[in-house]
Amino acid sequence: MEKILNYIGGEWKSPASGLFFPNFNPSNGKEYGEIPDSDERDIEEAVKAAETAFPAWAGTDKDIRSAIMLKIAALIESQLEKLAIAETIDNGKPLSVSRIVDIPRASQNFSFFAKAITQFHSES
Repeated sequence: MEKILNYIGGEWKSPASGLFFPNFNPSNGKEYGEIPDSDERDIEEAVKAAETAFPAWAGTDKDIRSAIMLKIAALIESQLEKLAIAETIDNGKPLSVSRIVDIPRASQNFSFFAKAITQFHSES
């Protein structure tokens, strides 16, 4: 059974509470993993990590930021089937919806904002 961890400051971490709760497949009611029972301590740590990372990201050239986001979009596309299956198990929706709508949309969102960085940089 897979235990999901928090990703904070570039590291996978158990929740500060050490507690997890079950994650159920809604299509069959069976538990297939555990989710962190995160609390305000985890949120505070995540916010601090984001505040620490922000100056470097904001100071990165817009073309480099765009390239990073386009790479994320390409990686999502390259793992479409695996991500679609995970989305379907997690939400109980038809696999066709995950394949055609949800996962492609995630990739498209990264692509959109990657392009917006270069087109509207002076306005943001």
